[in-house]
Amino acid sequence: MQEFTDRQIEIMEAATNRISKFGIQNLTIKTLAEDIGLSEPALYRHFKSKNEILLSLLSYFKSEMKNRIQSLPFKSNDTEGDKLRAIFNSQLQTFTNKPAIVSVIFAESIFHYDEGLSYKVSEIMDLMHQYVNKNIEKGQKGGTYNKLIGASTLTTIILGGMRMTVLKWKLSGHKSNLMKDGTAVLEGILKMIEKK
Repeated sequence: MQEFTDRQIEIMEAATNRISKFGIQNLTIKTLAEDIGLSEPALYRHFKSKNEILLSLLSYFKSEMKNRIQSLPFKSNDTEGDKLRAIFNSQLQTFTNKPAIVSVIFAESIFHYDEGLSYKVSEIMDLMHQYVNKNIEKGQKGGTYNKLIGASTLTTIILGGMRMTVLKWKLSGHKSNLMKDGTAVLEGILKMIEKK
């Protein structure tokens, strides 16, 4: 895992705040340097470019997400459905607390010219896909989920539904209730697959 200096973390936090307030298109080295009271050359000593800051932000989020999900306190009597609820609850809570990360992850339209950024976003999506797919496979093997739809297809349906919910929240200017809407989408899908 990539280690960041305190100064780099401070710069990434400032970038996140700027994205939250003004959108990703208004993130420049000049404005960022002003935000944290550094000169532009001083900021360039920590990051070579704006893209490197965004890439670091995505790496930082990916490792945070991995640690957070892997350390969720599952109980021995939790069903796979309970575990899936906990995973998404944790993700939705993080997005609600740090909406700027959503702006970065969902900015693929401006990343299409940057392979590094596109690749990092797809790594984050793949990681989430793995967690969900593993959960579905276990639930289907263990008999807590029905097998009407294959695990891979079901994973795509769940992640697609969640992605749409997060995107609607982002486009509403974070006015809709992401926790409530995301939970409703997941519960709707679980209603179709959980065996009672």
